[in-house]
Amino acid sequence: MPHVITQSCCSDGSCVYACPVNCIHPSPDEPGFATAEMLYIDPVACVDCGACVSACPVGAIAPDTRLEPKQLPFIEINAAFYPKREGKLPPTSKLAPVIPAPKVTARSGEPLTVAIVGSGPAAMYAADELLTQRGVRVNVFEKLPTPYGLVRAGVAPDHQSTKWVTRLFDTIGKQSGFQFFLNVEVGKHLSYADLLEHHHAVLYAVGAPNDRRLDIDGMGLPGTGTATEMVAWVNGHPEFTDLPVDLSHERVVIVGNGNVAFDVARMLTTDPDVLARTDISDHALAALRASKVSEVVVAARRGPAQSAFTLPELIGLTATCDVVLDEADHQLVAADLAQETDPLTRNKLEILAKLGDASAPITRPRIRLAYRFTPQRVLGDARVTGIEFGVTGTDESRTLDAGLVLTSIGYRGKAIDGLPFDDAAAVVPNEGGRVAEAGIPVPGAYVAGWIKRGPTGFIGTNKSCAAETVHNLVADYNAGVLTDPVHRPAALEKLVRARQPDVVDAAGWQAIDAAEIARGGEDRPRDKFTSVTDMLAAAATAPKPTVRHRVMTGLRG
Repeated sequence: MPHVITQSCCSDGSCVYACPVNCIHPSPDEPGFATAEMLYIDPVACVDCGACVSACPVGAIAPDTRLEPKQLPFIEINAAFYPKREGKLPPTSKLAPVIPAPKVTARSGEPLTVAIVGSGPAAMYAADELLTQRGVRVNVFEKLPTPYGLVRAGVAPDHQSTKWVTRLFDTIGKQSGFQFFLNVEVGKHLSYADLLEHHHAVLYAVGAPNDRRLDIDGMGLPGTGTATEMVAWVNGHPEFTDLPVDLSHERVVIVGNGNVAFDVARMLTTDPDVLARTDISDHALAALRASKVSEVVVAARRGPAQSAFTLPELIGLTATCDVVLDEADHQLVAADLAQETDPLTRNKLEILAKLGDASAPITRPRIRLAYRFTPQRVLGDARVTGIEFGVTGTDESRTLDAGLVLTSIGYRGKAIDGLPFDDAAAVVPNEGGRVAEAGIPVPGAYVAGWIKRGPTGFIGTNKSCAAETVHNLVADYNAGVLTDPVHRPAALEKLVRARQPDVVDAAGWQAIDAAEIARGGEDRPRDKFTSVTDMLAAAATAPKPTVRHRVMTGLRG
């Protein structure tokens, strides 16, 4: 009874290290790990021990006999990753090689103290890697009163299992030496120079917060926006609560066909009663209940073989929504399938080939995938009325009526005050996470996650990315490259509270978390606060630390 990895795989890699027979690949030390759409269990080598199940932070692994019907395709997907062996058992080995934790060499003065800016996956994985060493202190700064970045605000509400990784992050946040400074914006309340005065190093894990913009006429009209903004609106991100979302027209068009485009299309066509059992924001749920949308067109410039979405997301989409193709696109799929040799791409094309025909009557909200559509201009005067496409590689054009046009064509990193920035690549230039300007390291500055490598990979990909950065940071500390903090630890708390009296600590976040879960009742995992004011009010109910606690944690000064 082999185990199977399913759609919610986050590519964290913890299962790889837990497996006693090294049957999960690609592993973090293998070339294909960073770009793999998911990890795969070898069904012949698997010994059914279940170690991977307990190691997986998102509950993505199960025995093949316990899969839900929509997960059954993953049995073949896992097996297809491995070559045919004619029934012979593959050679198994010891545990996959684990990268050793960075060993901090003790020295006189204060222990290694690191500021991490951002609180998403890259930040939390970096904190975890640092805290493997006794005495290390990590202070995490986040501009919102709530942590975890895109896991909280960027994962679609109906992918609750993917959000389970926050349980791991909660555990990391409870380790000795970890401290949250939430509702504190670096660049506004504190500067990079301020942080360096109180830490040996500053590690930026701020992601790629900006959307790539589509430069065509009409973008910017009311009724245009981005899929990323929509996901944040659905998730109750306080900065997007008032996003103007008009769902009064029967059609929405999304330009770009990656996983985020699929998330939005799925949200717009899923039964609101199903979404009501998730952590979707109340305002989004009310808008979806009143929605008149009957079709979401997901349009891509290139052909089916070049689709940007991953195979697991395609399987998940077709298992939960009506997905169709025009006859012309069915012909494109057939032509690509006849020529394609890559197994993963063939799997996608085989699923696309089985989709329904768009000419059939619409009986419930559906998603239509469209290929070789190059956007030319958004139509409308006072607001969007449609979008004109060119048929890629021809002189033909197509016009689609629509009341909402969204783009989903990627992300861009944002320049950070005090650090160099590569505007073309939209990342902070670095070497293995060490920030560098013209090839010269910037003392005490490090990056991890999308601001380091660009918007690639999945939640768990940040684990190996952060580990590389932390190893180099610790090596610099051990070599005496990093300057000791100017101030004692207690001075940081005083500085932060002087600059931002509404700072939220770990206890405040726990109070927000508990209140949201209580608001969710028995039917929902949580009912999120969508305003900073409400978050701060909930945080204020947290018990204040005692004098003894403040002395023990170094907060008295």
